[in-house]
Amino acid sequence: MARAAGISRHYGLDWLRIGAFLLLILYHIGLYFSPWNWLVKSAEPVGWVSYPMLFVTPWRLTLLFVVSGYASHAMLDKLVSPGAFARMRSLRLLVPLAFAMAVIIPPQSWIRLKVLGLHDGPFLHFWLSDYFRFGTLHGIALPEWEHLWFVAYLWAYTMLLTGAVAWLPAQLVAEIARRFETLAQGWRLLWIPLAFFICVRVAMTFTVSEAHGLFDDWTGDAMYIPAFLFGFGFARTPALWPAIARLWKPSLVLAFAAYAVLAWVEALYPGKAIPPHDMMALDRAAMMAMMWSMTLVLLHAANTWLNRDARWRAPLSEAVFPVYILHQTMIVVIGWWLLPSGLSNTTQFILMFAGTVISCGVFYAIGAQIGVVRPLIGLNARSRIRPAIIASAT
Repeated sequence: MARAAGISRHYGLDWLRIGAFLLLILYHIGLYFSPWNWLVKSAEPVGWVSYPMLFVTPWRLTLLFVVSGYASHAMLDKLVSPGAFARMRSLRLLVPLAFAMAVIIPPQSWIRLKVLGLHDGPFLHFWLSDYFRFGTLHGIALPEWEHLWFVAYLWAYTMLLTGAVAWLPAQLVAEIARRFETLAQGWRLLWIPLAFFICVRVAMTFTVSEAHGLFDDWTGDAMYIPAFLFGFGFARTPALWPAIARLWKPSLVLAFAAYAVLAWVEALYPGKAIPPHDMMALDRAAMMAMMWSMTLVLLHAANTWLNRDARWRAPLSEAVFPVYILHQTMIVVIGWWLLPSGLSNTTQFILMFAGTVISCGVFYAIGAQIGVVRPLIGLNARSRIRPAIIASAT
């Protein structure tokens, strides 16, 4: 693969990545209080919590795959070969995934079983005797990756992309790039992805199940692989930035219209209620419309208002992956501890948020200083954070 000039760092996308991952803390705390299913639930769920969560649900992960695709192209351009890129990404993604599945995730699995009344033993016995069975316990596959499914998917998509870059003929790659650039014409960047996502998602709603199993999550792959590939192509297609600038206002209007539909369906069928097929199809179509339109709006915000460096960008960018690894376990553990407390939801929220932020900050601050620990929590073996500096994008 011929190398062109390197892709310059886009600070706006760094800030989007930081914001999207930090939003997960609030989102997963929201799951504790909302009427939706989750690992551990408040004794008094709050119905209105589902509406702000519904605003971010459609686009939060798609945006991360777009940014990850962009960052992957930038990193690939800096390395000698696709093979070197594949090795580097495998170390940066699989090592922390394996560590987290062995050490960080087990409390979530234990609490899930406790909540369901399927395990009455202490955590240490569960961890040492039951967790590493590489099979099922009461229908739950162990060990789990829980919220770290994103890391597994990102690694798999990266390997597929690396193989394509290594084996596709240069002429075919050039033709794909040329056709990709035509998205900058007119309204194509809005309506072509919209048509694809809506048609595929509605069609799959009644034919395949939704899961985070990597090898059987056809619905997730249908959304996230195109998003990842879009980000990868976007990194070498600067003509798309003016197209995004033209389309962000109609995209914003579409996003709010789609959200209104989602909120309406949620109001009619709140919490665990299952809508009829026609309403389900409308809901999934609106979800895809909001997913793509909000992605374009946020990309415009990144390029227009956020594309500047700041003192805290580099350390926050580095801290994001360790915080992502730990945050959900802390939320689940704190939520489990608070369940019998009888405290108000407001007090529980404050304690949960503060406890999660503080514990994640300590986890990163200590782990980042220990050389052998850094790769286990998703960091380079040696810190690149000095009074100035870049951290690798996940």
